[in-house]
Amino acid sequence: MKIYNTLTRQKEEFVPLKKNEVKIYACGPTVYNFIHIGNARPACIFDTLHRYFKYKGYNVNYVQNYTDVDDKIINRANEENVSSSQISEKYIAQYEKDAKGLNLLKSTNNPKVTENMDVIIEIIEKLQDNGYAYESSGDVYFSTAKFDGYGKLSHMPLEELEAGARIAPGEHKNNPMDFALWKASKPNEPSWDSRWGKGRPGWHIECSAMVYKYLGETIDIHCGGVDLIFPHHENEIAQSEAALGVKFSNYWMHNGYINIDNKKMSKSDGNFFTVREVADKFGYEPIRYMMLSAHYRSPINYSIEVINQSKAALERLYNFKRSIEFAKQTATNGEIDAKIKEMLDLQKDKFDTALEDDFNTAEAIAAIFDIVKNINQYISSSDNKLITTQTLDYTMQIFGKLIEVLGLLEDEKDEKDEIPEEIKILVEQRKTARENKNYAAADELRNQINDAGFIIEETKQGTRIYRK
Repeated sequence: MKIYNTLTRQKEEFVPLKKNEVKIYACGPTVYNFIHIGNARPACIFDTLHRYFKYKGYNVNYVQNYTDVDDKIINRANEENVSSSQISEKYIAQYEKDAKGLNLLKSTNNPKVTENMDVIIEIIEKLQDNGYAYESSGDVYFSTAKFDGYGKLSHMPLEELEAGARIAPGEHKNNPMDFALWKASKPNEPSWDSRWGKGRPGWHIECSAMVYKYLGETIDIHCGGVDLIFPHHENEIAQSEAALGVKFSNYWMHNGYINIDNKKMSKSDGNFFTVREVADKFGYEPIRYMMLSAHYRSPINYSIEVINQSKAALERLYNFKRSIEFAKQTATNGEIDAKIKEMLDLQKDKFDTALEDDFNTAEAIAAIFDIVKNINQYISSSDNKLITTQTLDYTMQIFGKLIEVLGLLEDEKDEKDEIPEEIKILVEQRKTARENKNYAAADELRNQINDAGFIIEETKQGTRIYRK
């Protein structure tokens, strides 16, 4: 498998630290509000990466944290006159609801910052003892000038980074480029005891601590959105490698931005949408499909048109499953069709090749739709006696494995159980009208069935009826 490594700016062969095992860290949400549509992209992309490694037989240790202490959480808690923990726990629950809707696999661990303060403090102490950190008025800062190679992930010259840096009011750092590891306690804020007095951690240090505790000193892959490259991931590298003296992560994967109607998402522009808002209108699964429909490093555009296209594509896949099940009712026992097997094996190879080439989910989806096209032609053009159960079973075996990697088609309903009796009566009436060559009446009955939310199809295997 080749992965585009942000650190080296080139595709590299993926070689895990340990055979048949892969350690992945993905930056999780800051839990002060519902996640927005942009947050769903890394969640879906790197969940699919998790699934792919499992599909390939790896033992995957996948860690995603919860940032449950942060300025935004504290500000919201003060606005609502509740504790920070009440805000964070509320939105962790809301995130998990969205995660379930998006069909995200359970992470190996979902550590919270507040439950891992000991290891955070331990790493900051190491940095101070190693000469990379200094205390100033109860705060502790990382000295970027001390770390050789600062800027190697973002590939930005130090002079450019320094030009954009500043010292904000209330900060007591020696250099504008330095960043906070520990913040001295302030009124109405949660705090913890440390050698520097009461305080709380800076944002960047928490991910270094989570990686160290749950995955070890060096990991295989660190994931996140392109917006996190600088300063967050750059600072993670600096503090982790300065504290531990070893390489932090061998590969860095970053997904591209998501735009809304071809514009950058912004609350002030009125084009800011939460996952919950979009899911309430269109469902969760079209969101996941949309995120996988383009290469993960490319920008992606969200619009009503795009989400409806995703819904239509999913319906084609659901309808394909229904067609297979319907065809099995009249299929015969026999050998697997050799040409169909060859086609399925070829498309499976194309699917794997796409994901092996820098995780190209768009090309992987194209391979699945080639299966759909070829099998639909096989079913519609073959005599029922030539369609074998074994061929259809093998089709679903391959199709099911590939769909599972993408985490799709989890909303399937049992058609038989959901077709009301009054619809079945209309179907029978339409059948009688067709037999009597009363096509006008048959067309009117089809319209009634359609208006009621059902689709009726005539196939070589008989009449199919299913909900839209």
